Amino acid sequence: MKVLLTCAGRRNYLVRYFREAVGNNGKVFAADNSETASALQEADRAFIVPPVSAANYTKVLREICEEQSIKLIVPLNDLELPILAAESGKFSDAGAKVLISPTEIIEICLDKWKTYCFLRENHIPTPVTYLSLAEVEAGLLKREVTFPLVLKPRWGTASLYIHTVNTIEELRDVYALLRKLLPNSIIGQLSCGDLEHAIVIQEALDGVECGMDILNNLSGQFQGTVARQKISMRAGETDRAITLNDESLRKIGRDIGEKLHHIGNVDCDVFLTDSGPVVLEMNPRFGGGYPFSHEAGANFPAIIIAWISGQPANPAWLETIPDLVMSKYELVKIHKRNI
Repeated sequence: MKVLLTCAGRRNYLVRYFREAVGNNGKVFAADNSETASALQEADRAFIVPPVSAANYTKVLREICEEQSIKLIVPLNDLELPILAAESGKFSDAGAKVLISPTEIIEICLDKWKTYCFLRENHIPTPVTYLSLAEVEAGLLKREVTFPLVLKPRWGTASLYIHTVNTIEELRDVYALLRKLLPNSIIGQLSCGDLEHAIVIQEALDGVECGMDILNNLSGQFQGTVARQKISMRAGETDRAITLNDESLRKIGRDIGEKLHHIGNVDCDVFLTDSGPVVLEMNPRFGGGYPFSHEAGANFPAIIIAWISGQPANPAWLETIPDLVMSKYELVKIHKRNI
């Protein structure tokens, strides 16, 4: 069993988790466009590949798969997900399974407006959301929503360009600023040529911020949910957390998994409010909060490797110990030259 993690970056923990999952019967490779990406140093073999935006990105990955007999590809970056979803059939022809959902599901998750529409259509609580300045101003007049409001890119990543506003003047100023900034940012690559509708405005939620890992099998069937309360965030990722045993979160995780039919893990942001869980966002990949689930007892990599190998997964790999408080911390990795 050979596994390739793409856009590996700083996700050393995922390299370790998958190496433990394959054991002595496999290898875990890592790919990135920078030879100084720390995760490359812990992989059994590292590959320097073009940037995701390069025309030959998937061609190079397919060549690696063919040469190294890769069986499983685990993509880790939002920018590559639509590309690999569209090309997954070609990787299958090369003998490699891409752990990725179909294109239409990727679009629902990466597009916050489509996320909102999906959640509303399936009666899953989600914040009131608008797609234009005129619509939110009309909503304020009708008292459909009140300040504070949150502005964010419709196609966003790493919590970039998220702003909270408290007055109509701030709303208009920040909206105008984002209209100027987004086209020339990394977000512009995700915006599908629709920069006129690239900003969403949502009601700000009041409650306990949580994260969930929702796992479906390779056929898109729901398997389980593990949850955590976010204690603090850093650079768009959960930095400290406490694991939860909350039936309302498990139920809403099941609702999402059964309605979305995604493949593998979805990292989901949820607020526990006085009226119950309210879903904010869905990320169709391993997110920065997964280590908290893993260290508390869950083992999604082992489950996925079992599935790929045609073996049954241990149900205990979907369980976590509740009330564990955990925090990330920094390490320094010495680099080998000329990977």
